[in-house]
Amino acid sequence: MHNVTPTPHPADSAKMAEGWPYWSILVVDDEPGMRNFLVKTLGPRCQTVHEAGSAEDGAALLRDHHVDLIILDIALPGMNGVVWLKDLREHGYTGQVILITAFADLDTAIEALRAGASDFILKPFRVPQILNAVRRCYESARLARENFVLRHTLARSQFADNGLVGRSTQIAELSASVRRVAPVNSTVLLQGESGTGKELVARALHALSPRAHGPFVPVNCASVSPEQMESELFGHAKGAFAGATRARDGLFYYAQGGTLFLDEVAELPLALQATLLRALEDLQIRPVGSQQLLPVNVRIIAATNRDLQQEVAEGRFRKDLYYRLQVVELALPPLREHKEDIPDLVQHFTSQLAPVLGALPLQLTAAEMDYLTQYDWPGNVRELRNLIERSLILGTLNVSALYAMDKKRRAATAAPTDLHTLEKQHILAVLDSVQGDKTRAAQLLGISRRTLERRCAEWALS
Repeated sequence: MHNVTPTPHPADSAKMAEGWPYWSILVVDDEPGMRNFLVKTLGPRCQTVHEAGSAEDGAALLRDHHVDLIILDIALPGMNGVVWLKDLREHGYTGQVILITAFADLDTAIEALRAGASDFILKPFRVPQILNAVRRCYESARLARENFVLRHTLARSQFADNGLVGRSTQIAELSASVRRVAPVNSTVLLQGESGTGKELVARALHALSPRAHGPFVPVNCASVSPEQMESELFGHAKGAFAGATRARDGLFYYAQGGTLFLDEVAELPLALQATLLRALEDLQIRPVGSQQLLPVNVRIIAATNRDLQQEVAEGRFRKDLYYRLQVVELALPPLREHKEDIPDLVQHFTSQLAPVLGALPLQLTAAEMDYLTQYDWPGNVRELRNLIERSLILGTLNVSALYAMDKKRRAATAAPTDLHTLEKQHILAVLDSVQGDKTRAAQLLGISRRTLERRCAEWALS
């Protein structure tokens, strides 16, 4: 066995632009001439091409190197190619495999595909045939990766949008910063309270970058246990820990050529922060329980609702990782600081959600809009969006839900419109629209009938 690693090509990005994968390939064939032909054909087009003369040698090489595609001869000394392919699949190898052979019939082809082959080529073949087969495998892997990412993010991105909504000075400045930062490959740190739209900004940075053709992979560092997070990010080898019955690729791998968004990055434990820093510095990752280092081509966007400088000062966040993430830092304003954008946001969420929910658009009165601009929105834009979604479902603006949350604050603020009066007017209007049916009115208001009865008693309403 020997391993060929071509000298680095300065135009790796050009290869990707031309549609060639930034891949590591293993050629397994007992004929030196065939190995030499494939190495010379694929070497200038891919990241690395390894070679081996038998399945046993190939298996030994896989223990030390990550391989995206195996070009495998069926007729090998020792273990034949189909038997080894079955063994690879049983042990969790998820990469692409092209089987090649000079002796084949229909039964052999069927057996190869059942064993998990991605493609099947008869010898002798010409350069265009093998290049087209590699392209097909790359396209298949790309679609599988995109499906994985889609499943991973569907719940969070159902109504995602790449645009920043608003005409305030704060949003205009943020939009300008996003346009300036997006084209460069630098790491970006997004700071802002929960609900200010950090993932929205991260998606905008990705969509406006040269990586827009690649995947956008979000991961919430607070939603995965510290014990699982390293495997989630970097993957793991079979047997790396209890329950690891097969090898698994991590999110760094699935973000290859694109953007990895680390939301709530301050939640990472210190030990994992050190591992992440090493990955960012070396542009390599090591799956849990593996000895092999895998090259990564990923842009990192991190986000947090904490003051990372304070976290560093108190020893909860590594200073070196903070400076590595903070190459470019963008601050997202809370909604209370740009309330003039609320009418535009209401219109945006209404037009976005109403068709999906099958609901009629909201028709807000001036008093209701005035109320929305008085409220301080501790949950920021996310809270406003949730209110609009809930109100579209109910068919009327759910003022009572905000009233309950605002009750403790309104005594300390002077509002142009009395909140008690606004709520009373709103409840009376809803009662009138359902001919006094309190059960139906409570459903539309998003409160219990008992709460509605109590409010009516307070106002001496029958």
